[in-house]
Amino acid sequence: MPLPPRWLRRLVLAPGVVLLAFFVVATLPAWALLALAASPLVPGRLRPLRLLWIGAVYLVWDAAALLALFLLWLGSGFGAYKRAPAFQRAHYVLAGWFLRIMFWQARWTLRLSIDVVGTDPDTALPGRPELVVCRHAGPGDSFILIHALVNWFKREPRIVLKETLQWDPAIDVLLNRLPNRFIAAGPDGRDSVVRQIGHLAAGLDDDDAFVIFPEGGNFTPSRRLRAIDRLRSLGLERMARRAERMRHVLAPQPGGLLAALDAAPDAGVIFVAHTGLDQMLTVADVWRELPMDKRIAMRFWSVPPEEIPAGEQERIDWLFDWWARIDTWIAANRNGAADDA
Repeated sequence: MPLPPRWLRRLVLAPGVVLLAFFVVATLPAWALLALAASPLVPGRLRPLRLLWIGAVYLVWDAAALLALFLLWLGSGFGAYKRAPAFQRAHYVLAGWFLRIMFWQARWTLRLSIDVVGTDPDTALPGRPELVVCRHAGPGDSFILIHALVNWFKREPRIVLKETLQWDPAIDVLLNRLPNRFIAAGPDGRDSVVRQIGHLAAGLDDDDAFVIFPEGGNFTPSRRLRAIDRLRSLGLERMARRAERMRHVLAPQPGGLLAALDAAPDAGVIFVAHTGLDQMLTVADVWRELPMDKRIAMRFWSVPPEEIPAGEQERIDWLFDWWARIDTWIAANRNGAADDA
């Protein structure tokens, strides 16, 4: 389904979510009784009730964020000064608050914990911007990364996202007010996407973190095979063979990262691997895992700018080398207990 135009999302979708949240809260006791009655009929401990709670909390979270964003819009002179530094900072602070609430609920409802090892963006290159290059696998992995960057490492992320994420009204409003880019291939395809990424990565300051997922989508076995086939169709047999040896990641698409490196030559690079949610590939997988009781392991590696190769092909090989290292780390840590290798 195509994404509705912005005016329709603002005038219909966003107010609709707020009204729906009020309705769900008002009728929540009745829904809770139904979910409790259904719980003995399905496997897992109170699975329908947990699912109802997760959905209700997320809906209220979205509605509360929209109301807070509306107040910021009023305070910025009906949006006239929303790009001013003070209001940009206020939006990052707001994002941090709401992400803390989300992960507090995740720890309580789903029994999730996050174990982070390796160099973090605070200590790797103090006073320099970072390009944060992350694998993409499992539900909510991008939320986990942004939560870490904003709340733990006090960075201001610039994110490359798929345009379909704008179906979520809070994500749509918040991230469109900050320097992020929702990507949709234009008439000239990948060249348009690469140009947009390069433009977003330009002008990073010392507390910025440019976030990119070079796989282009969540890992699934079928996507992995399609990525390998695509490399072969382009005549990149050597890269295809390298991708075949990586079992837990998709072959990275280097164009966006190359554009970001060119646009931000003084930035360091942080590679991020994680595991713990990557075996949940479908809605059925998520349902089967509730309550999750998962330990999410994250590993950060830092590369200073002087160690980044200069040539295009050297950078592509370097990216594949790092992706192979990430694949090896995932294979060793799929039980969620992170090592520091």
